[in-house]
Amino acid sequence: MADAIEAHVMPTYARGDEVFVDGAGATVRDQDGNEFLDFLSGIAVTALGHAHPALTAALRDQVGRVTHLSNLFRHPYTADVAERLCAHAGMRKAFFTNSGAESIECALKIARKAMHVASHPERTSFVALEGGFHGRTMGALSLTHAAPYRAPFGPLLEVDWVPRDDVDALAAALRGARPAGLVLEPIQGEGGIHELSAPFLRAARALCDETGAVLIHDEVQSGCGRTGRFLAAQHAGVTPDVVALAKPLGAGVPMGACLASERLADVLQPGDHGTTFGGGPLACRAASVFLDELEGGLLEHVRARGAQLREGLEDIAAAAPAVREVRGRGLMLGVQLDRPANDAHCALYGRRLILNTPQRDVLRIVPPFVVTAAQVDEALAHIRAVLTALPAAPEAQPQTTP
Repeated sequence: MADAIEAHVMPTYARGDEVFVDGAGATVRDQDGNEFLDFLSGIAVTALGHAHPALTAALRDQVGRVTHLSNLFRHPYTADVAERLCAHAGMRKAFFTNSGAESIECALKIARKAMHVASHPERTSFVALEGGFHGRTMGALSLTHAAPYRAPFGPLLEVDWVPRDDVDALAAALRGARPAGLVLEPIQGEGGIHELSAPFLRAARALCDETGAVLIHDEVQSGCGRTGRFLAAQHAGVTPDVVALAKPLGAGVPMGACLASERLADVLQPGDHGTTFGGGPLACRAASVFLDELEGGLLEHVRARGAQLREGLEDIAAAAPAVREVRGRGLMLGVQLDRPANDAHCALYGRRLILNTPQRDVLRIVPPFVVTAAQVDEALAHIRAVLTALPAAPEAQPQTTP
């Protein structure tokens, strides 16, 4: 199979050798019957784990009814999912997408159209944060800070970059450039699980109110309950103008949403935006099941398991000199090491614990929302064994003058 993939699939991913065929909850099995503990969950996607009974039953039923209609027609789940998402997020209206990048693209168009409607068509640029990641499409890529992602694809949108948690730099950018909008992740995921401070998030809200910039929160990875609140920014008491969602929303079925506040709810009019597959009956049915579970006690479960996992990682950090910091919130956590994390990642994979490394020195831990207390303990045991066995980092050698 590996040879066939290399022969016929574009080489944009470095895939593992295992061929995974099924799973249950927070575990997944390869074709040889080896069972792995999945604490990556498809990069923070499979919130209900694998083969969730209610999701499985709903999707089987929906496939036997209708899977696609186009947005020229109605189906039973559009209004239900939109209303519930807006209620949870404090927003007014939704546009359904297929991915996080598409949700960001919609948000950017809302911001630019809002400037056009307000007779400020010159306000076309954006402000974004250093370390941010927002996707691979051209607009989303423009906001993604790492230069290697952007360099081969320029020219892109005009973006001013500011350091995370630097209120003065943010104020200067918003007041000086007069951009269409500010785009930020309340918790930077691909950037290494960096949670923005509550004072910074509140200052960003106030500065956008002052300057008229549209405040866009990218909660593709941190949203839909992963931190123990529906949105990570709710921990700071902040509501954006627009929020981009995806990853957990369809529990594995491609599904995203761009939610807009009352002020911006009707900025996009017929003909301004569209999608062929977004918000179809199959994806919305999946999102409906996910929201049922979240509202039925799963959010409290996320908080409990997140606290258990965080406490265990902090204990490991105290015992493992190689650990510099534990970061994140809820079931979106990162462990920063004092060295490249690849060896630890490979050792954990050898123990059949699936994580990944969004930055060279960070292990990312984003298990399914349905992970059990026993599975958290099992994962912590593997992490403890690997990280406490790492040798102490060699002391820096004094530099000599030639």
